[in-house]
Amino acid sequence: MRCLGLDLGSKTLGMAISDYTGTIASRLDTLYFDNEDYDSLLEPLKKIVNDENIEKIVLGLPKNMDNSIGTRAEITLEFKEMLEKTIGLEVIMVDERLTSVISNNILIEANMSRKKRKKKVDGVAAVLILQSYLDRINK
Repeated sequence: MRCLGLDLGSKTLGMAISDYTGTIASRLDTLYFDNEDYDSLLEPLKKIVNDENIEKIVLGLPKNMDNSIGTRAEITLEFKEMLEKTIGLEVIMVDERLTSVISNNILIEANMSRKKRKKKVDGVAAVLILQSYLDRINK
């Protein structure tokens, strides 16, 4: 089962992809879009899903630290519905609290400059989101 992991921001979409066994997540790419123009992501995602034989999409849900659903999480849930309608695949939501912080720390430990980190952090966060899902289903 091949999965696509997504980390949705207001201007970027970090992406990760699993191997064909559904065991390991790898960074795929980051899509850039105009502020909150989520519709513009649908066609590129549809192409990736078709080209890579994706069977399931895993989307990070940015809950607040107190486990409540804030504005970003509401936007993400709306994006989930858009994806399911347009692409026709199940979209699994995964708690993504602190993934950006962890991603930044990983990149800092790799001695990556701030400028390069900014370009990679969303993809690394998508890897963490997808890998946490894969680890959970493969237990």
